[in-house]
Amino acid sequence: MYAIVEIAGQQFKVAKDQKVYVHRLPETEGSTVTFDKVMLIDDNGNVTIGAPAIEGAGVTAKILGHLKGDKVIVFKKKRRKGYKKKNGHRQYLSEIQIESIAASGVKATKKAKAEPKVEAKEAPAKEANADNKELSSMTVAELKALAKERGITGYTSLKKAELIEALS
Repeated sequence: MYAIVEIAGQQFKVAKDQKVYVHRLPETEGSTVTFDKVMLIDDNGNVTIGAPAIEGAGVTAKILGHLKGDKVIVFKKKRRKGYKKKNGHRQYLSEIQIESIAASGVKATKKAKAEPKVEAKEAPAKEANADNKELSSMTVAELKALAKERGITGYTSLKKAELIEALS
């Protein structure tokens, strides 16, 4: 049984108990991670292909260690011009070992936060000041005075005020 899975932006063909070097993962050494972007699973000739990923499928792996790859020398030269440049690079890697491949029953690792539902955005647009004027017909000076009156100093406080008005 093998699977093609996306790990840290790259696709790998993995099998159970295989060790793979991938770009550095943020988790600590010894921790277990689940990758849910599985593109293909082959279970003894029974191939399942996702579009783009298989829903509910997952690959579980254990992080064995963090290390640096071999040094790569980058040398640039332009002949007869006196231009030479030599740079080196060592990629940060994580060594993982694939523990299991599941075709279904894996829950998504990222949980979506429940956002408050805003029914209508017309409340701030039709909001009126003391003279019952619409915001679109107010001058810049009147808008600044209204914002100062309500304690709105920047973009974030404006968004908070819109959210509070929409919820009430």
